[in-house]
Amino acid sequence: MRTTLKIVVAFFTFAITTSCSSENPNIESITPPPPITDSSLQLPTRSETINYLALGDSYTIGQSVCATCGFPEQLKQSLKNINLQNNFSVEIIARTGWTTTHLINAIEQQKPNNNYDLVTLLIGVNNQYQGINFSVYEKEFPELVTKAISLAKGDKAKLIVVSIPDYAYTPFGQSYGDPNSISIEIDRYNAFAKSYCEANSILFINITDITRQGLNRPSLVASDGLHPSETTYALFTEKLLPKAVAVLTE
Repeated sequence: MRTTLKIVVAFFTFAITTSCSSENPNIESITPPPPITDSSLQLPTRSETINYLALGDSYTIGQSVCATCGFPEQLKQSLKNINLQNNFSVEIIARTGWTTTHLINAIEQQKPNNNYDLVTLLIGVNNQYQGINFSVYEKEFPELVTKAISLAKGDKAKLIVVSIPDYAYTPFGQSYGDPNSISIEIDRYNAFAKSYCEANSILFINITDITRQGLNRPSLVASDGLHPSETTYALFTEKLLPKAVAVLTE
């Protein structure tokens, strides 16, 4: 038991200390997936650059996949593919191991501009994993939503909240604690976020169901046995793309 605990701690310590919002040293592939194409989606041509901000943790930076394989980069490329005349910029404020508290502090320190045309927010798994009292998420998630809206030109219609993936359906999750308890706790976090978003007319996208196929579809798990693969991020992007197009055409 003690040896297993040391392995778990060492793995997460390594992941946290070797990852950052702009680098991804432990990559699974150097070839990004092709952009999603959908002839039914259209974007108007803009003379100015369309700015996208992705807020979150390891699921946002794409831990253990290539630098352009995470869902923010895939979403940017897919949007670009719809209208090649548009220019897109994506900024990511995220790091492996970040809780809601870390993300709040990072936003305050980095002071990003409030001119983003699209903002996504995916946060909370590390609150659960680190055993932080749920009341912290209940307090800080709404704070992050408020901050995200302010960065999206003060327009909540430009914000998309993404549900938390379920790491119980990975090889790591199966060997760490009680997988069923992990899923129950993840459901609690997602239920709170969804309820808050619905009460405040904020778009909430569920991608958790995709990650719960990880044991039956090993290709959905990255080489580290824990994080989503580039294939999974492509499935996230498939769900996000029409919503992002709708946001950008309003």
